[in-house]
Amino acid sequence: MMGLCRRAGELIIGTDLVTKKLPSKKIKLVIYAENSSQNTEKKILDKCSFYGVEVLRAQLNSDEIGQAIGKSGTVCVVGVTNESFSSKLKTLILTK
Repeated sequence: MMGLCRRAGELIIGTDLVTKKLPSKKIKLVIYAENSSQNTEKKILDKCSFYGVEVLRAQLNSDEIGQAIGKSGTVCVVGVTNESFSSKLKTLILTK
């Protein structure tokens, strides 16, 4: 589902890009990897809390998130900008 979201152009990839886009209110959901560093986790949780954006910890590590979106390497944080994709991803992550 994350790969489909990326191909649709509704996925922001990377901690820095996600945190820069949060004030614009375009991001509907932030997902971060279970093996994210404590600094990354705190930064994302604090920013999402401040801007009122829902955040979920995926049961995937950063390599698996990278694979899921078709990107070589590791990806710790992604932001979903589409409401439909975000609700479907929430359902999939929470039922795992």
